[in-house]
Amino acid sequence: MYVIHMLLPLNDNDGRRLDPQLFQQARGELTERFGGVTAFIRSPALGLWKEDDQEINRDEVVMFEVLAEEIDRDWWSSYRQQLEEQFRQKELMIWAVDVTRL
Repeated sequence: MYVIHMLLPLNDNDGRRLDPQLFQQARGELTERFGGVTAFIRSPALGLWKEDDQEINRDEVVMFEVLAEEIDRDWWSSYRQQLEEQFRQKELMIWAVDVTRL
């Protein structure tokens, strides 16, 4: 089983607040496909990183996670590209962790 995490920003690359409907739509799509989603939306996390120019960038992000028995890499690649367009981002982080149910 895999836990798949994604970080979704609250603002676009120009600093404009994103429409809350985008998050509702993503929750609905993930629930439909995976049977459920956990959305950590109450307390946005602060992400900091450096790019090539060494300037520190920051984002307020929320995390969504789903459980899946298998990873469909083609679907996830396509979905990530769709989200990048909708959330007006150069890149979104989505990753999977292989877990053992206890």
